[in-house]
Amino acid sequence: MSHAKNKVDWCLKKAEKELKETGKHRGLVRIPPNNALALDHLRKAEHYLNATELLKQDFSDISASTIFYAMYHSLLAIAAKFGYKSRNQECTFALIYQLIEEKNIDLPKELLEQITELDVQKEKEGATSTEIREEYQYDTKLSVDEQLYSKLFRLATTVITHTKEIIQK
Repeated sequence: MSHAKNKVDWCLKKAEKELKETGKHRGLVRIPPNNALALDHLRKAEHYLNATELLKQDFSDISASTIFYAMYHSLLAIAAKFGYKSRNQECTFALIYQLIEEKNIDLPKELLEQITELDVQKEKEGATSTEIREEYQYDTKLSVDEQLYSKLFRLATTVITHTKEIIQK
């Protein structure tokens, strides 16, 4: 069993346990495949990407978060199409890796790795998009380097394009 499959199984069990105990979860649950929800997540992804463009000039530090969430909502769209709802980033990433491994989606694994293991600058080698988002969200920096911004924006645009193709199949 692959690492992704093990993680997805753990996420499903985690959510099931939490739902029984508290009525809420921070994992992954199965739902009926839901194209309407997938399209809603895709609209949210595009909304975040549009906000990113508006923030670029004066608030580029905030754009690190909006770009990340544009990509994340794209992944949530794919999850919904295949009958999952996630409330945990690691669980979402594991599910998408599993869908790729099982050849259920035609999303280049390298593209997903750029989201989860984004290598954008030499001094940031190995940084994930989550770490970049957290750095700009919680630290005191007020702007994102233009090269980093451009790379992240292109990545988000590519992820959204692939997501549209996956949802339309």
